[in-house]
Amino acid sequence: MRRRGPGLRVRLTLLATVLVASVSALLLWLGWMLVGNVVGGAPRLPPGSTVTVQGTSLDAQQLSTLLQDQARQEVLEAGAIAFLCVVVATALLVWTVSDRVLRPLHEVTHAARRLSAESLGERIELTGPRDEVADLADTFDEMLDRLQASFEAQRRFVANASHELRTPLAVVRTELDVTLSDPDADTEELRRMAGVVRQATLRAEQLVEGLLLLARTDGGGLAVREAVDLTVLVTSAWHAVRAEAAQRGIEVTMDTRPELVVGDPALLERVAGNLLENAVRHNLDGGWIKVRVGESGGRILLEVSSSGPELPAAQVPELFEPFRRGGVARTAKHGAGLGLSIVRAVVQAHGGDVQAEPVPGGGLAVRVHLPTAPAAI
Repeated sequence: MRRRGPGLRVRLTLLATVLVASVSALLLWLGWMLVGNVVGGAPRLPPGSTVTVQGTSLDAQQLSTLLQDQARQEVLEAGAIAFLCVVVATALLVWTVSDRVLRPLHEVTHAARRLSAESLGERIELTGPRDEVADLADTFDEMLDRLQASFEAQRRFVANASHELRTPLAVVRTELDVTLSDPDADTEELRRMAGVVRQATLRAEQLVEGLLLLARTDGGGLAVREAVDLTVLVTSAWHAVRAEAAQRGIEVTMDTRPELVVGDPALLERVAGNLLENAVRHNLDGGWIKVRVGESGGRILLEVSSSGPELPAAQVPELFEPFRRGGVARTAKHGAGLGLSIVRAVVQAHGGDVQAEPVPGGGLAVRVHLPTAPAAI
């Protein structure tokens, strides 16, 4: 273990004591010199004059020297006592005050020592004047907020992954066991088994990809920040699902205009892609989709509304939870149930918000609000 020097409290006390002692010694020396010069500069008696002091005759010159020495001696004695008192008082005062000043730092240290993965909810919440120590405590609390969000995102990722991957892995294992235990399995049976295994692995891949993206954005910051046209991202995302929409006879209406936002283009394109995929795959054959990009209330609006099954308003908030689809968990034919969860995490990471509400007669409207790009960009 590396050896460390004296603590900050000891160093502050020593520094202040040495500084005060030096200044006091300088003042004592100046006082000693000043008194000697004042006494020595007093009017002198004519040469050869004698003065009788307490029955003793002294030469005038000797008297002046005696008075000068006596004055300096008294200043030195009184100053030495004052010097010691000032030094001791300074040491005690600095030692006491530094304890009160450094007490918040001790609280920060004790909080850091108590921290573990199970106690990330603790905060310093320092009260008092706004000074450097208070700024340090607030910064420490903010760091704990970020750490707690990251730990919770990691826990959710592990829990969701372990829970959701059971189904495709169980399907793969069952199909393999059944097929391998059948001695009469022919080519057709093997092809059927391979198709089932392929679908299960595809679902597992979608789950892992979605969970990784959710963990990347949920509780974390953005690695990339650049200006991008949201309409361009929406158009690119639409190209990936327009064939499926055309196959199902879904009518699409686009009301978009160029709008700049700042963020990660890949993540923002995933937001648009997830909203459009949900609008197509949870729609009705021959239904409709309306997409709008524009300015609303000083922010950029991306709205995707579509026809579909009727949804009770009380169930709409559940759609933003992982593996929820209209209040029913893990029952949809397409996707992994992470689309709107990813949308919410990405939008919040960009400083925006997202709301959803049911469409009268059936369907869902999702509105994403993002901050506008700075005028300089």
